[in-house]
Amino acid sequence: MNAAISPIIILNPADDVGVARKVIAAGAPAGPEGLVAKVQIGRGHKIALHAIPKGKEVLKFGQVIGVASEPIEAGAHVHLHNLSMIESHHAYEFGGVPGPELLPKAERRTFMGFDRGAGGVGTRNYIGIISSVNCSATVSRYVAEHFNRHHGLEGFPNVDGVVALTHGGGCAINTKSEGYEILTRTIQGYARHPNFGGILMIGLGCETNQIAPILEHYKLAEGALLKTMTIQHTGGTRKTIEAACEAIQEMLPIVNAVGRTPQPLSGIKLALECGGSDGYSGISANPALGFASDLLVRNGGTSVLAETPEIYGAEHLLTRRAVSPAVAQKLLDRIEWWRNYTARNGDELNNNPSFGNKLGGLTTILEKSLGAVAKGGSMPLSAVYEYAEMITEPGFVFMDTPGYDPVAVTGQVAGGCNVICFTTGRGSVSGFKPAPCIKIATNSEMYRHMQEDMDLNCGDIVTGDDTIEAAGRRIFEEVIAVASGKKTRSEEFEYGDNEFVPWQVGAVT
Repeated sequence: MNAAISPIIILNPADDVGVARKVIAAGAPAGPEGLVAKVQIGRGHKIALHAIPKGKEVLKFGQVIGVASEPIEAGAHVHLHNLSMIESHHAYEFGGVPGPELLPKAERRTFMGFDRGAGGVGTRNYIGIISSVNCSATVSRYVAEHFNRHHGLEGFPNVDGVVALTHGGGCAINTKSEGYEILTRTIQGYARHPNFGGILMIGLGCETNQIAPILEHYKLAEGALLKTMTIQHTGGTRKTIEAACEAIQEMLPIVNAVGRTPQPLSGIKLALECGGSDGYSGISANPALGFASDLLVRNGGTSVLAETPEIYGAEHLLTRRAVSPAVAQKLLDRIEWWRNYTARNGDELNNNPSFGNKLGGLTTILEKSLGAVAKGGSMPLSAVYEYAEMITEPGFVFMDTPGYDPVAVTGQVAGGCNVICFTTGRGSVSGFKPAPCIKIATNSEMYRHMQEDMDLNCGDIVTGDDTIEAAGRRIFEEVIAVASGKKTRSEEFEYGDNEFVPWQVGAVT
C-alpha cells in the first residue's frame, strides 16, 4: 500500500462514513482533520467521519444507506449495532436517454467464437443433457460421466465436454402456474444456448413437466443435434443410459466439426454477477467491471445486470438511465413484485445482505445495492427482462432474478449469456457450465488466500496502487480471451456441473 495514502476511502464529499483500507487500531489516526478511531475498525468496514445524531439518514456513495439507530461519535464503527434499515424512497426520473454511442465498426474488437447462425455465437462447444424432472437426474449424470471421465471424448478435440443439467423439480407443479412457466422457459433457453452444439433431453415419462409441450410451445424441432427420450418408454435406466450414450456418440462428429472463427463482440452476452460481497465490492471490482461493461457495449456487445433484491435502494440510478419511460417503469414493476413476494412469504428485502456480507463490512441492502449496481457501468439501460427471458436487445440490460447467485446466473445463461464475470470479496467458487465464469477478487488478501479460484484481482484499487479504468480494461481483455477459448480457473478444475438451479416460485403439491 502507498504509505502516503489515507487509511480510509471517502467515496463522496457528502458522505457520513469512510471505508477502512486496512485494519485501523483503536486510537490510531483514521483520516482527515485529526479523525481517530474510537475502536478497532476492520478492513472494509465503515467509520463515522463526524458525529451523527440518532435518527439521521447516513450517506455513503452520496446516497442513503440507512438511519442511525443511536447517536454515533466521530471515529466510531458504523455497522449493525448503530445503523438500521429504512424503506427505500426516491423521486424517480424516467430517463428517455439516447441509446449508447458505439465505436465505428472498423474500430470494434472481435473474438474467436462458434457461429451458430440464427442461434447466436458460442464461446464454448459442449453437448448438453437436460433432465425434465429430478427423476431423470441420475441417468443424465451417469451419461455425462461416461463421456467426461471414461475417455469418451477422445478424438473429438473441439468438444469441450458433456454437461448434465439436472434440477430438483419438474413434477407436482401446476402447468398454468408462474413456476411452471419459469421452469420451462429456463429449460428451453439452455436447449437453444449457443454454447451447446448438441442437446439431449431426458425425462422419466410420467412427470408433469413433459418434454413435448416444451418443444411445441418454444418451437424446438428434434433432429440430429436435438434429441429426446424418457426412461419409462425406453425400458428402464440401463436401457436409457445405453440409448443416451448412443445418441450422443452420433452427435460428437457433427459437434466436433464446428471450429472457432472471428466474430464481432456483438456475439457476446456478458452476465454481470457478484457474490460473497464485502465492503470493497462497490469500491474496486464492481466499478471496474462496470468500466469493462461499458467497453463491451460500445463495441456492440450486451451486458446483463441481474439480482433485483440487490438493486433495491439503487433502482433510481437505473431508471434515470433508461432509454424510455416504459423501460424504467418495467424495472419499477419488478421491484414492486418483489415487495409483494417477500411480504406474502413473511420475509423482507433487507434479509439480504448475507452473514458473510456483514462480516465483510456491509450493513443494509441499501448499502449493498449501491455497490452492486456499479457493475452496470454508465451506459443507457436498453431493456428489462423477466427471469430466463431470451435477451434480444443489445447494450446494457437488466434481468429480474433473485439475489441467490446460482439461481440468478441460471436465469442469465438461459437468456443467452455466454460469458460470466463474477466479482467476489469473500470468495465465491461456482463454475456455471456451459458459460465460462471469470472470478474477480475485490481485495488482495482474499485473492492471495484463494488464488487457485480467482482469475483477476482488483484489490490494488483499494490500496491506491491501481485504478478502476486500468482494472476495467484488464477485465475487458480477459472477457475477449475467455470468449475466444482461454480456460477460466473454474474450467481448469472442471467445476460448474452443479450450478443449474432454476428459480422455484409457487406451490409444489
